[in-house]
Amino acid sequence: MRRFLLALLAGAAWSAPARAQTTAPAAATTPAVSADEAAVRAVLKQYQQAVQQLDTTGTTRLFVANSVVLESGSREGTYAHYRDHHLGPELKEFSSFTYSDYKADVTVDGPYAFATESYTYTIGLKKGPKDTAVPAPIKRRGVATSVLRKNAAGQWQFVSNHNSARK
Repeated sequence: MRRFLLALLAGAAWSAPARAQTTAPAAATTPAVSADEAAVRAVLKQYQQAVQQLDTTGTTRLFVANSVVLESGSREGTYAHYRDHHLGPELKEFSSFTYSDYKADVTVDGPYAFATESYTYTIGLKKGPKDTAVPAPIKRRGVATSVLRKNAAGQWQFVSNHNSARK
């Protein structure tokens, strides 16, 4: 394997065109974010904000009708099913939900976009009627991968979302 990698690197060095030593170093640049990438990031943020606000109102428009949601080893069905039978009921039990250490990589390829997110989330739970004290917050590291598609109206929507977490 080491020989293969060395041969590959050597081949790349031999095939690269010679550059004059007097060439000034390239200026450090930050890659420009395309309008589509910015729009995809806005959809990710809208969904994240809804969860942090503990309110799924209006989030259905962020997903295609036949979307697929996968969470921690379980196929949750469409977003509408996930919203009604999993996410929505859970959010009602929370006093808070916050994201931190958030990072997202987004790649746009034609009418599709691929997003990989990593984050830490902290859940504050409401005190239940039988609880003697407010339960301790739950803190987890999470990741999500999503596929989004640009619809005929030019709006980006989740086609699939897969998220998981660990302590």
